[in-house]
Amino acid sequence: MKFTVQRATILAALAVFVGLPLLFYTLGDAPRRSVLKEAISLATLLAFAAMLGQFFMARSNTWLLSVFKPPQIQKVHKYVAYTAVAVILAHPVLIVLPRALEGGVRPWDAFVTMITTFDNIGVLAGLVAWVLLLVLVVSAFFRTPIIKRLSTRYRGWRYFHGGLAFSFTALALWHSIDLGRHTDVAMTTLFLGLAGAGFGLLAKLYWAARPKPPTSIQTAPAS
Repeated sequence: MKFTVQRATILAALAVFVGLPLLFYTLGDAPRRSVLKEAISLATLLAFAAMLGQFFMARSNTWLLSVFKPPQIQKVHKYVAYTAVAVILAHPVLIVLPRALEGGVRPWDAFVTMITTFDNIGVLAGLVAWVLLLVLVVSAFFRTPIIKRLSTRYRGWRYFHGGLAFSFTALALWHSIDLGRHTDVAMTTLFLGLAGAGFGLLAKLYWAARPKPPTSIQTAPAS
């Protein structure tokens, strides 16, 4: 029975974080481009959906903890996160890569123009989100020494890591909604819904872990 529940949970996660983005991408009315460009767009959409899925692996997701053991969740969290992060960190390069096969502006010139465009709020949000994601990855890699330096130890690390994840996601959402070719109403609604639910799980985790005020013990007056 437990295996059946685990399999159903995995299938449900794949349907939400892979199936729905694929469905909305297929049904979207954005003009199709070359196979390479569409493959890059699809990989980016799925990578971002996978990043949103990381919030649902928080310990506040009691359903997931009732189905899988924490080490299993942690292993999936790492594998999925690093795969998705690799795609998103490569996103600026992947955008200009197809220009190497086309005429006109060279890839390097297009890349420099993109990363030095500060008058477009969507581009700026994407650039800041990219930097935050890089900090998130590097800090996760050096997690142990960082925890040792924090006065609140693991709790401080969790707030730091969660704050970076929240900030990156919010700015990346802004960037994708403002500039994304395939973030139409359906895709935007999906991403906003997943982000909202994920933020709620994160807030629930932090709320439960907040320091409890000391309770005062009242003694009965002597008779």
